[in-house]
Amino acid sequence: MCGIVGVIGARQAAPLILDALKRLEYRGYDSAGIAAVAGDGTMDRVRAAGKLRNLEQRLDSHPLDGGTGIGHTRWATHGAPTDANAHPHVASPVAVVHNGIIENYRALRQKLQAEGAVLTSETDTETIAHILAHELAQGADLKSAIEATLSQLEGAYALAFSFAGQPQLLAAARFGSPLAIGLASDMKMIGSDAIALAPFCDEIVYLEDGDFAILTQSRLDIYDRDGHPVEREAVPVPMQVSLAEKGNYRHFMAKEIHEQPEVIARTLSHYIDVGSGTLRDGAVPIDFSQIRRLSIAACGTAYYAGLVSRYWFERLARLPVDLDVASEYRYRAQAFPADELALFISQSGETADTLAGLRAAKAGGQQLATVVNVPTSTMAREADIVLPTLAGPEIGVASTKAFTCQLATLACLAVKAGIDRGTLSPLDAEGFLSALVELPRLVAEAVTLEHSIERVAKLVAPASSALFLGRGTSFAVAMEGALKLKELSYIHAEAYAAGELKHGPIALVDEELPVIVIAPFDDLFAKTVSNMQEVHARGGRIIAVTDARGAHAIGDTAEELIVLPDVPAFVAPVVATIPLQLLAYHAAIINGTDVDQPRNLAKSVTVE
Repeated sequence: MCGIVGVIGARQAAPLILDALKRLEYRGYDSAGIAAVAGDGTMDRVRAAGKLRNLEQRLDSHPLDGGTGIGHTRWATHGAPTDANAHPHVASPVAVVHNGIIENYRALRQKLQAEGAVLTSETDTETIAHILAHELAQGADLKSAIEATLSQLEGAYALAFSFAGQPQLLAAARFGSPLAIGLASDMKMIGSDAIALAPFCDEIVYLEDGDFAILTQSRLDIYDRDGHPVEREAVPVPMQVSLAEKGNYRHFMAKEIHEQPEVIARTLSHYIDVGSGTLRDGAVPIDFSQIRRLSIAACGTAYYAGLVSRYWFERLARLPVDLDVASEYRYRAQAFPADELALFISQSGETADTLAGLRAAKAGGQQLATVVNVPTSTMAREADIVLPTLAGPEIGVASTKAFTCQLATLACLAVKAGIDRGTLSPLDAEGFLSALVELPRLVAEAVTLEHSIERVAKLVAPASSALFLGRGTSFAVAMEGALKLKELSYIHAEAYAAGELKHGPIALVDEELPVIVIAPFDDLFAKTVSNMQEVHARGGRIIAVTDARGAHAIGDTAEELIVLPDVPAFVAPVVATIPLQLLAYHAAIINGTDVDQPRNLAKSVTVE
């Protein structure tokens, strides 16, 4: 997704920024730009649609002077990839570059225009520049102006600002999208990640969610979300920086959990034009009106993504779905009619059982699609249709961000299926897509529950077994939660549809058994609460994952409540996944297991 670079104190900023942007090309982009502030305070910028070579050519004919500047590679979300929509965006004296999605930008844009502001792009980002410029024009100091600006933004963002008339000043902020500050003896930098900063800096400071920073050549002042000054550790830049690094996180898994707001936004922006609130033309090259049945196969966590999507496809599109564990897919002697689609889900695109199933379907003449995180993988090469997730490298063996990006992709497919098959009205489709656009913010809010979940993990970690319950899509989420706990903490965990409790699993319930119940306040909530009462009556230790209305109704039936933000029912499975990831993670830390490389497991299973 978008790449951000800022520099202060360089001899000439633009060439250095261009070099750093080239190191961020792996993120994918469709336009780029740089703004620089000269010693006399004059600001100038150069932007170009397309690849960095186009920007480089323009800089050759229009060089930028000055040792302070910001640069950007843009993955289009709001508006087409044009020069006018390329970053940086300017509202004098402010220039800004942005990674993420501002969900309430329409309301902000209308308010600005009503006040007389002239916006020249289709982007959400330009509104940020105008808001900050307005706050400064009202006489606010920079810190207060930034606080006032950030308080108006809803969504996920990483931001870097430069200022006309201030050749020795930069600012940065982050929420839900990563941002780091590089330190060298003679300059400071801002970057989306260490790969952009490592060749030029000696140390890196990773901003935490909600932080904002003000940089001069001699100072770095960082403030938390409440505006209080904070210190963030500066860590040495490793000699060799790869795309996969932990930053200031203890484990790769922790980093990947916290990356989810950004990578979900990146994945959604591939399928949804956020500006128009519609699916992008050609992003899902499937005509579901011609498909009688969908067959899904996957392994492990990807299988549970398929299970969630089965509910979505059948509810939104009335499309029948067969779902198989990929290792069993080939053993049903199934037919492959021409009007069916086979969909295979894999993070790596190399999972042996899933690949074998794909090849069996191919041999049967089936049309093939794959949801995959590695576009150069074998499955991507062999499928007819590739539906990418854009989670980036996932190093932790227990999948986190790859799973939620699979869900984001499958949700977009289900909406497309409903549109194609005429089961969703345009208004219904708009509602579902709007719910998806909210996901990065909602996931970011769920991640902030980590400290309370760490406390709950102390209840689970000593147990020898745990039971997970849920209904509908929450049953699939319960299965994923049980898998995570097994993988990471080595605690035996099983998931059941809550209605199955009386058909056997209730025999396990005693005073020592943690029972984790996924119970959003939806149309199945009352039935799930009835099952909770059955557990409560037998002394089971209930941990309920719910929302505010659910928490009020559950009351003291649960020993612990994990209260999620209120979310549209459609995207509730994605948001409910986050606390289960964190619960497993912290239980594993308490139990002293190897979080990133659990025993006996491999990231990509390439043997059957």
